[in-house]
Amino acid sequence: MEMIRAVEQAFKILKEGGVIIYPTDTVWAIGCDATNPKAVEKLIKINNSEGQDGMIVIVDDFNLIGRYVRNIPPIAIEVVEVSDKPLTIIYPDAVNLAPGVAAKDGSIGIRVASHPFCNLLLSKFRRPVVATTPNLNGRKSSKCLNDLNDELLESVDWVADPLFDEGSTGKPSSIIYLGEGGVVKVLRD
Repeated sequence: MEMIRAVEQAFKILKEGGVIIYPTDTVWAIGCDATNPKAVEKLIKINNSEGQDGMIVIVDDFNLIGRYVRNIPPIAIEVVEVSDKPLTIIYPDAVNLAPGVAAKDGSIGIRVASHPFCNLLLSKFRRPVVATTPNLNGRKSSKCLNDLNDELLESVDWVADPLFDEGSTGKPSSIIYLGEGGVVKVLRD
């Protein structure tokens, strides 16, 4: 019941263009509606990530990726099906996302999340949510809520209860790039 109430709160904040901090299937993330330009601007300002080249977004269903990528390479389905750990795929030609979400070359990193809190929220929200690493002064990722500083936590509109952390690996996802013509590059294993 607590998780349902938290999902309702986070959903309301995302719908209103707010910024949240929440656990994912990998690490804790700072996020917003990836289709809302004002929300993305707000996230960039809060996270001191101006000039960052693209963000990762999460969805709860592989079938939603086609709304945000012009052409999904056919191998993507196979890659997702055989992956035994969280996997972010970088696709060329992002569409229907707010400015600042896609990289300068137009690519976008998308992961189909597999985390109880994320899946409930994404299922209700039905849009991609930014799942970028909170700016931790040079540290790469936040394994738990305690890794985040109070200033950052106070600057967002909503923070998930650390209770919902269960289901996170505490490690960043693997990242592969799937390009046109069958190009596959492992960027992080």
